[in-house]
Amino acid sequence: MTQILLLNGPNLNLLGQRQPEVYGYETLADVVAACTALGRDLGLEVVAKQSNHEGALVDYIHAAREGAAGIVINPGAYSHTSVAILDALNTFDGPVLEVHISNIHRREAFRHHSFVSSRAEGVVAGFGTEGYLMALRRMATLVAK
Repeated sequence: MTQILLLNGPNLNLLGQRQPEVYGYETLADVVAACTALGRDLGLEVVAKQSNHEGALVDYIHAAREGAAGIVINPGAYSHTSVAILDALNTFDGPVLEVHISNIHRREAFRHHSFVSSRAEGVVAGFGTEGYLMALRRMATLVAK
């Protein structure tokens, strides 16, 4: 199976608990389970990682260079601050898709810019956790080419 890294940044370990009016009631475990099941149907092996630490996310991206065909990433707040994550993604040869549960363009002005977006082939924002599934379906098309 083709391996896809599903990478989640800070605070996403608290999905379902943190601001459910913004992020919903599904947990990260729910998201990973749904993505794993859909991935299997699409012929993809989804490897999920999450960290609240920027350096750990960079390390996961570096490791993905050795085995993953693509990366689906929700960088959380690091979207708006991390050149280090952008630089790491720029070392990865496969497609990158960025996911945001909320619509970052309807939120505070500082959230409107994402460093990651300049590397991503596509961005899914504002569709709740369903955005992960949308991104995974698109990833299946991108890695099949």
